Amino acid sequence: MKITFLGAAKTVTGSNFLVEAAGKKFLVDCGMYQGKATEEKDNDDPFLFNVQDVDFMLLTHAHIDHSGRIPKLYNEGYRNPVYATKATCDLCKIMLPDSGHIQEMEIEWKNRKRKREGKQELPPLYTAEQAAKSVELFKSVNYDEIIDIDENIKVRFNDAGHMLGSSIIEVWVTENRKD
Repeated sequence: MKITFLGAAKTVTGSNFLVEAAGKKFLVDCGMYQGKATEEKDNDDPFLFNVQDVDFMLLTHAHIDHSGRIPKLYNEGYRNPVYATKATCDLCKIMLPDSGHIQEMEIEWKNRKRKREGKQELPPLYTAEQAAKSVELFKSVNYDEIIDIDENIKVRFNDAGHMLGSSIIEVWVTENRKD
């Protein structure tokens, strides 16, 4: 098993981890960087993995620093499941389009300034409509239910108590016939 820390390392924002195990690649969270302008610029950076290679995603909770780049992932071609608790799915149906609306409003303001400076306008990170489409990938799971992703990977979402729907996710992987 290999885990690559792609966000929320040496910072508390932009949670994103790539796990490679049992012949699969999956993400745990795909969060937006928030706070300092220098960190927020990282939201526009390309993902450090091939989006097409990701088999599934596990989402711990709906906070934007954990879920906020899922629409960007979707825009780049990701169409596999995003597993999350029902409450997280329900909250993301509201929060991600709202985040898209904020992206649209902020880039409109920035583009007015860029236009005055003779610079090319930039697109939003994603739109409200794109965010709403990304939520169609979400698959609701119950707390304490063991989900068989395949014959070698099982997961269980446990109540974390952090916010409505938040979870601590247990992952069991069998590689080379060893757990």
